[in-house]
Amino acid sequence: MLRTRLIQAASSAQRAFSTSQKALAAKQMTVRDALNSALDDELARDDRVFILGEEVAQYDGAYKVSRGLWKKYGDKRVIDTPITEMGFAGIAVGAAMAGLRPVCEFMTWNFSMQAIDHIINSAAKTFYMSAGAVNVPIVFRGPNGAASGVAAQHSQCFAAWYAHCPGLKVLSPYDAEDARGLLKSAIRDPDPVVFLENELVYGTAFPVADNVADKDFLVPIGKAKIMRPGKDITLVAHSKAVETSLLAAAELAKKGIEAEVINLRSIRPLDTATIFASVRKTHHLVTVENGWPQHGVGAEICARIMEDQTFFELDAPVWRCAGVDVPMPYAKTLEAHALPRVQDLVEATLKVLGGKVGKAAAANK
Repeated sequence: MLRTRLIQAASSAQRAFSTSQKALAAKQMTVRDALNSALDDELARDDRVFILGEEVAQYDGAYKVSRGLWKKYGDKRVIDTPITEMGFAGIAVGAAMAGLRPVCEFMTWNFSMQAIDHIINSAAKTFYMSAGAVNVPIVFRGPNGAASGVAAQHSQCFAAWYAHCPGLKVLSPYDAEDARGLLKSAIRDPDPVVFLENELVYGTAFPVADNVADKDFLVPIGKAKIMRPGKDITLVAHSKAVETSLLAAAELAKKGIEAEVINLRSIRPLDTATIFASVRKTHHLVTVENGWPQHGVGAEICARIMEDQTFFELDAPVWRCAGVDVPMPYAKTLEAHALPRVQDLVEATLKVLGGKVGKAAAANK
């Protein structure tokens, strides 16, 4: 029943969707279009690439990410599976070991827990356990993290879960450029990639440069992007938390505080070089994520800072803004308070800067 409800919610949430060449050439691109066009490019480019998962073919995908691809490429390249994550994830991993390049879709990453043995013990470890003889070029993709009104069992962020495991690459795109470029890089990568999308931005249109529509446009794995330069404090985020950080930075600018916003894009490998360089400039850091705080992405960044000489560049402790350490509530008002909000980031920044707030504002006038 819940899966049916998720599908219906996804269908009703569609907006601004197009798979036409005109859409690709436009200055605006939705995340859904970006993912769809990336899959289309790679299916056309490499006969070894195929897609499998629940509802990906005849229904065009629960969230319409694979729309039109079954009609274009047929049953052997876009494959509907039964509702058995353990089964089709195992098939996908075996296919990757045999030399194919599967893209395995989970309707949401919450359901990947049914298949986690294949992801961790088979996909992630085989290259090491075979002494480098067997690559597992597979992409596991689907919506991750909090959605809207789907409660505790369907609102988890798995970034920290999978980033804990050596052998996996873990990507968390935010906008259309990230989604298109990173998915194409993931499909071409020789190693297993966990690709964590966010359903709340599927229908959001982002401005893109002309080259994003190029067939060979790629975003390198392991490289963060500075979304907004600043000199007073660094905000590091991934996925939808990047949006929260950008909105908070706009509010802080009204107070004369210039925040630098970093979009991680890649959780494993983590681009510490970009983070460290920013902290050496701003001397203050706030990490932002929608996942839980304990053993989270922000906690790992804090540890990396502490273990590096960059630690001595800090003028104040690092502050983590994360999801509240409870299962996600179902009530709408509680759900909103369980995730970092713009005002939370603004308050955290003001606390980290402390008495320097007035000086920063004066310096930026």
